[in-house]
Amino acid sequence: SSGKTTITLELIAAAQRQGKTCAFIDAEHALDPVYAKKLGVEIDALLVSQPDTGEQALEICDALARSGAIDVMVSTLSAALTPKAEIEGEMGDSHMGLQARMLSQAMRKLTGNLKQSNCMCIFINQIRMKIGVMFGNPETTT
Repeated sequence: SSGKTTITLELIAAAQRQGKTCAFIDAEHALDPVYAKKLGVEIDALLVSQPDTGEQALEICDALARSGAIDVMVSTLSAALTPKAEIEGEMGDSHMGLQARMLSQAMRKLTGNLKQSNCMCIFINQIRMKIGVMFGNPETTT
């Protein structure tokens, strides 16, 4: 943990103090409201969504951006953003590239909507280590 969520929660608290409307899309289902409140976040004024699939999370981001009602949006963009096909599939099924394809499509779609709405959107991701890398950088993002 390097403080990514803490920084975004502090940003949300500062934006709320300026009267901005904020949203937190918590794909990891890990937002701690007690901790957020200690950082100054007005939990009752924060729009929080805990989607079950990657598609749901990205559709929520897109809908909020298109609404024009949100000033700051934070989304936990990690391995938790699992495509619906992977969740509903059998253990061991190959779903190569589904998450990358889903994210690429969503980013293309979101870019224009965010620009039109003037909404700040922050995606939090995690760095992971590739197993068995002998040469080169073992770090990768999900």
